[in-house]
Amino acid sequence: MFGKTTKLLCGLIGTILLCIFVIGLAQSISSGFAGFKGGLPFWVIILFVLALAIYDFYEECILGKTWNKNGER
Repeated sequence: MFGKTTKLLCGLIGTILLCIFVIGLAQSISSGFAGFKGGLPFWVIILFVLALAIYDFYEECILGKTWNKNGER
């Protein structure tokens, strides 16, 4: 549907914005009332979610693997 360059650029911008937002949110929670120990579970979840987002960007935009209508690659 989109060209490879368009998918790469939009995916990169979206992934970077997601990372900035989520890391900023985690940092503000950890430095606020919750403290480091209270914010640690949130950091673990955030790092896992960011790893999934970066892997999805790599798989779809760089490798070019997409799903078809039947749920197959």
